[in-house]
Amino acid sequence: MSIVDNGDDVQQLIAAGKEGLAKGRLPAGLLANPKLYDLESERVFGRCWQFLAHETEVPQAGDYVVRYLAGSSVIVVRGEDGTVRAMANSCRHRGMRLCRTEMGNTSHFRCPYHGWTYKNTGTLAGVPARDFYPNEVDKDQWSLIPVPHVENYHGLIFGCIDADAPSLADYLGDMAWYLDLMVKRSPAGLEVRGEPQRWIIDANWKLGAENFSGDAYHTMMTHRFSMEIGMLPPDPEVAKWPAHVSLSNGHGLGVLGVPPGAPLPPFMGYPQNIVEGLAAGYGDQDHVDVLRGTAFIHGTVFPNFSFLNVMLGKDIKSRPVPMLTMRVWRPLSHNTMEVWSWFFVEKDAPEEFKQESYETYVRTFGSSGTFEQDDAEVWRSITAATQGRLNGSQMLNFEMGMGFGELPDWKGPGRPLAGGYAERNQREFWGRWLDLITDPGSDSSQSVTLRTVDEAAAS
Repeated sequence: MSIVDNGDDVQQLIAAGKEGLAKGRLPAGLLANPKLYDLESERVFGRCWQFLAHETEVPQAGDYVVRYLAGSSVIVVRGEDGTVRAMANSCRHRGMRLCRTEMGNTSHFRCPYHGWTYKNTGTLAGVPARDFYPNEVDKDQWSLIPVPHVENYHGLIFGCIDADAPSLADYLGDMAWYLDLMVKRSPAGLEVRGEPQRWIIDANWKLGAENFSGDAYHTMMTHRFSMEIGMLPPDPEVAKWPAHVSLSNGHGLGVLGVPPGAPLPPFMGYPQNIVEGLAAGYGDQDHVDVLRGTAFIHGTVFPNFSFLNVMLGKDIKSRPVPMLTMRVWRPLSHNTMEVWSWFFVEKDAPEEFKQESYETYVRTFGSSGTFEQDDAEVWRSITAATQGRLNGSQMLNFEMGMGFGELPDWKGPGRPLAGGYAERNQREFWGRWLDLITDPGSDSSQSVTLRTVDEAAAS
């Protein structure tokens, strides 16, 4: 089957997707379909854990940042009690946005419309002219709506609006082991350097998410310039070895080295003090052994939180250094996304290394980075080229890696394929997406229970 005789029926597209994935095929009409956007917002983003911030972005009491969760603007704030919370960025009186700056420090949030004022814990603190209300305003009842679930994984703050969501640990599953490769490299942990860079691409969010989950294959063509000018080894299969790792819940990643015989500094070239502290940071030898021969880690925590840890030169004259970026693919519409991209580095790394790593990020995978521009142009083109009844009806090929054997003696968990060039992670990403899209679930997965901050804390 090469086309879907679907007309404009998304249910037929979905059915064809479920049937086709078993054979490594997917209808193009699922990529950026306006009829699926609202359903996706409810059933995917309304149920899944999503990354909000890093704890070093809100280090002091009163520090806050504004982020987005399941289509809603939320305030992530460290309260006076030291607890990091997330709550709706919307006044309970008339719905006015409370924070109109992206970050800051405050003990209270005051609505600019009528002056309702909230503590940075979310509790309503004051109502002007409250004598004019027929009854005393119950401050507990009218506190800001909290995000039902907020959890911190070694500094990474996630939120979920589904009242029945599993714990973050259960949701991450074995992906936690691979996040540890990056977040636990040093006992001191990571820090965000600079503010997250943001840019808008006329492309569907799923293209970025599924690319980072498993598409090392595009490196030899999309980023061919990097081999031609010497930023990467000239081998056309540079990103092939050794492992394409599939995990539960639609998560997936690649943990890659370099072609046999190519020079590779151990431990991605991290500074000596970081290398000497690896065993203490990780707490086990398996993580140390995996990092020793790795040059490139890319992956996605389903649905839209991705990471890239790669050793690159910032230009053809500079020595390769490792850099780490994590990003969120925030959907704005069926064919537009906003990319949020953070740069991370070990807190106890030398300052000279931090700056060099940051410059490498900015020049390669920042908003104006050379690699980033390559990817953005491809995703824009795919989004545009799969629109309409003719182009949307074609079946796309996701067969790479089908029938491949798993890698023996792999140190980490999951199901590793013996090679980075595969599309099993993409197939499983789409399989998870299709499962959620076709499952109406319970009412609690599509709406947040209106609980006060105090009620949420008590539960």
